[in-house]
Amino acid sequence: MDIASKPLQSGASTPSLVRFTGNGKDFFGIWIVNLMLSIVTLGVYSAWATVRTKQYFFSNTHIDNHRFEYLATPMQILKGRIIASILLVIYLFFTHYFPLVGAILALMVTLLAPWLINQSFRFNMRMTRFRNVRFNFKGSYGGAFKIFLLMPLLCVFTMYLLLPWTLKKMDEYLLTNIQFGDKPFSAKLSTSKYLSALLITLLSSFVAIPFIALGLYVAGTSFEDSSKVLITLIPVYIVCMYLLKAIYQAIIRNHVFNNAEIKEVALFHSDLSAARFAFVEVTNILAIILTAGLAYPWAKVRKTKVLADATAVTMMPAAENIIDTMDNTESSLGDEASNLFDVDVSLT
Repeated sequence: MDIASKPLQSGASTPSLVRFTGNGKDFFGIWIVNLMLSIVTLGVYSAWATVRTKQYFFSNTHIDNHRFEYLATPMQILKGRIIASILLVIYLFFTHYFPLVGAILALMVTLLAPWLINQSFRFNMRMTRFRNVRFNFKGSYGGAFKIFLLMPLLCVFTMYLLLPWTLKKMDEYLLTNIQFGDKPFSAKLSTSKYLSALLITLLSSFVAIPFIALGLYVAGTSFEDSSKVLITLIPVYIVCMYLLKAIYQAIIRNHVFNNAEIKEVALFHSDLSAARFAFVEVTNILAIILTAGLAYPWAKVRKTKVLADATAVTMMPAAENIIDTMDNTESSLGDEASNLFDVDVSLT
């Protein structure tokens, strides 16, 4: 990996590559057991499955011989899912049988979205530990309301001219509200970089259009039944979407990592190749489709390795003086509710 050019601060150490030591064979064993037990228990075991999966990926991710740890317990996840599921059932019931009440509840869920976003991110950060120090998230309802509700609304009214700026502000909000122990993250992101990433992705879509057209032509001449044509086109569409998504994410990931730091504690570096990442994402989704999902463990491990190989972290001496002020009493309700109500967000 060629470490991105970034001037080292005084006292900084040599950048350490992120290493992921997991493999598809081991994770397949974990994944298939998780899947079978989740089916047999009607989804109850999925809480344990989530914890086992995250613990496997966290414990196999190393920086300078230090591993990440995932601290959430299955019961934390299960309690959050039960409560969130009950709320979802109530919401769907009123939406179906009492449309007016359902509309009011939909508005309430929309207004609740900033809180759900904060809680989801806060839970995941607090359940992550590195070098015996936990992460935290300090986002506020007001800040999330402005970033995730008002700014997207402005995008619509400006015919999406503000989209690059909005996407930048979203990533800045999430990143700069993260803390490592008692030390906050900081980032200086550029709107122009987001604009160029969107333009490159848009131009790349012109490459994808001929493949969709070809798929439409082949399907149209091969099948008289329109449903068979649709089934043929869906995989082509999915592959194209993964291609474009990967190109955008690679560009923005490099920009975010190379302009983020924990002052006097750590610098971050990323040189993820957009072409390589797009190839991995496209071949992963094709493998998953062609194997009816059985290739998912291999694909997940493969993607994680590519991201790790493209990443490095420079730890500085002040990292030894970080104070961990977190405890284990955090609830997962916000995290599970945000997933059920489809308001989960993450850094690009």
